[in-house]
Amino acid sequence: MLNRRKFIQTGVLTSLAPLALMGSCKDGLNVRNNTFLESEKSIPLVDKTDVIVCGGGPAGFAAAVSAARSGAKVRLIELQGYLGGVWTAGLMTNFIDYKNKGGIMQELLNVQKYAGITESRFLDVEITKLWLEKFCKESGVIPLYHTRIVGAGTEEGQLTTIITENSNGRQAWQAKVFIDATGNGDLAALAGCGFDLGHPDGGLTQPMSLNALITGIHLKDMKEYRMVSMPGLSWAEPKENLLAEIRKGGANCSYEKPSLFAIRDDFFSLMSNHEYKVSSTDVQEITYATIRARLELNKQIDALRSLGGIWKNIRLVATADQIGIRESRRIHGKYTITKDDLISGARFDDAVCRTTFGVDVHSLDPSKHKSIEKIGFKSQAYDIPLRSLIAKDVDGLMMAGRCISGDFFAHASYRVTGNAVAMGEAAGQVAAQAAISEKLPQDIQYKSENQDSL
Repeated sequence: MLNRRKFIQTGVLTSLAPLALMGSCKDGLNVRNNTFLESEKSIPLVDKTDVIVCGGGPAGFAAAVSAARSGAKVRLIELQGYLGGVWTAGLMTNFIDYKNKGGIMQELLNVQKYAGITESRFLDVEITKLWLEKFCKESGVIPLYHTRIVGAGTEEGQLTTIITENSNGRQAWQAKVFIDATGNGDLAALAGCGFDLGHPDGGLTQPMSLNALITGIHLKDMKEYRMVSMPGLSWAEPKENLLAEIRKGGANCSYEKPSLFAIRDDFFSLMSNHEYKVSSTDVQEITYATIRARLELNKQIDALRSLGGIWKNIRLVATADQIGIRESRRIHGKYTITKDDLISGARFDDAVCRTTFGVDVHSLDPSKHKSIEKIGFKSQAYDIPLRSLIAKDVDGLMMAGRCISGDFFAHASYRVTGNAVAMGEAAGQVAAQAAISEKLPQDIQYKSENQDSL
């Protein structure tokens, strides 16, 4: 049991020592400052391990597998009832910035080839869930689903303990090294790390998107409307054609570059929604955004069906369990990737991967436009250094995925899933070495196992 340790829960520094009720109280309610004081509880310590990874999306899955393959005992904690994150819960059914990535990313591409997917850059959600679990089982990762991180405990500046909550109640877990792969940087924030959020001018974040799976249409009829490299067809043209069809049916798109991706001959995914000015740290706002988005998607599919012809049998199979969050906390790390690094094509000795994706900023203000922002500079391919994956303010904590340390513009480039997998693989490797050697991640001499891809 844990007692009298310092903990940070829901962003407020508290202690597990007895709490005195202040002011006029009833059942723990402090009417003076409108708070509820929770009495001391003994939280069972369930396990001590080498590495704990929080979040089982592209970055977290790769981090856990990599750490386990490197010899560490690894536990992977995930909120959903499956792995994959934005690929599965978010129905983001395509890999982005993956071509120059080796290691685990290449293993995933090989799975796609054998699964009969229409194109290697797209993925089948259910097959992805199955194969990610297979990777974890074969490497020895211990998964825990349906579980949320609600607290973090530090001792002498090092993260030692996390608190989770699920149907078992609250439980404590300890590890030598932790990896925050939650996307939103939830663990790092709970542990007291500093972070940045939003555009430097005004703090707006990129819009969210609720994706969908659809059927009842066929590959042979979708050449003009689906996202694919076709001779004589520009990147924007299929999007414009699809928007025109939706409008012809009497609906509209909050994202004016709707994208249709072919997974199989009669199975597609759709991204056609933007939810603007929604805070990724406010669940009530996310709730309303999800409700608005689901209504919009249904209207779009109904509009297409009303056109008849190639659209007459189109049906909405599913909307995502989790609305796609493009941007949330950017945790302060040992190095912050900046716009200048993108412009110069920065190289680093501790590079974990090379990013080739451009700066993709979706419209921040729908009153101006509902497409992609013009950023005013040209980016080059650049390295992501390991130092950006190591927390600055708390020892024993790494990040992988879109919550690493970078500015607004760099984040808009490295946030995609191909880079997330590579970051996770590197973080897992370093975390395992640190745990086994009883060192901190920043004290590990790192060299990428995938140097050929850099």
